[in-house]
Amino acid sequence: MANLRDIKKRITSVESTKQITRTMEMVATAKIRRATDRIVAATPYATAMVEVLQAIAKRTSGAQSPLLAEHAEVKKVAVIVIASDKGLAGGFNSNVLRAAERYIRELVASGTEFELIACGKKAQAYLNYRKYPISLTFRDQSADPQSAQAREIASLVIDEYTSEKIDKVVVFYNHTKNVADQVQTSEQILPIESVTYHEVGEGESEAVYTDESAKAAAAKSAALTDARVAAADISQADEMADFDYEPSAEDVLAVLLPSYVETRIFHALLDSAAGEQGARRKAMKAATDNATEMVTTLTRIYNSVRQGAITTEITEIVGGAAALEE
Repeated sequence: MANLRDIKKRITSVESTKQITRTMEMVATAKIRRATDRIVAATPYATAMVEVLQAIAKRTSGAQSPLLAEHAEVKKVAVIVIASDKGLAGGFNSNVLRAAERYIRELVASGTEFELIACGKKAQAYLNYRKYPISLTFRDQSADPQSAQAREIASLVIDEYTSEKIDKVVVFYNHTKNVADQVQTSEQILPIESVTYHEVGEGESEAVYTDESAKAAAAKSAALTDARVAAADISQADEMADFDYEPSAEDVLAVLLPSYVETRIFHALLDSAAGEQGARRKAMKAATDNATEMVTTLTRIYNSVRQGAITTEITEIVGGAAALEE
């Protein structure tokens, strides 16, 4: 059994670690509000843009837009991986990185080429370690993403898609279900598909383009609100369909689609940033609680050892005194 000095050092060490994790928990809590506010502020613009796109889509088939046209064969896929720059966030990074790697392996197994866009140091380090080629990298922006980052990514994938260098664009990130939970999400950005509405938090909603796997998850999470949202979408689209578009609906659609792709990528970056702080807060709270429990356990052991040492000393004293009396 350890002596009193070793136990005391261990208690001091754990208490020091507890102060650090508690501080990080408080910092993450403060950052969650700002990150969530950015998502709330960005949602009305994205929702309004989707409503306009829906209305214009009713006036035109969209066949002339290269961003809506599916390529005959998927030979190359652009994969956008959004992670964080820092760790200490539980399984936040590992979940999305492993999901992206599984997708990459499926592409390799099917003979499909791919290119990677890494957002966050953790994504870059993970992909570099596994010798995957990275076309574009962003660092030191995961907690505070900027629109310029989304604009650069959107410009790259749009140019490559319209020139048929790539045939599909998929993004992997952690969707913020609420301040405590995150859901690993994969969405198809290009070619643009149907729109699905789902709840992203208390009193908040967003519109996303999804691939087949994400459609099922979104449909399940939105089961109670699909009818209400669909009715609202139809009425809004019908109302907007009465507008005249200059020079034409096709031209307006051609301008809005690239802006929507940029907005969708930016919204994913903001969503991931909020999820990062929520995951870090949850991880640091768990670490703080574990430290508190450990200190309590070590204190009990310390008291038990100390009591045993005192009892031994008293026994020795009494035994010595009895021996002197004899």
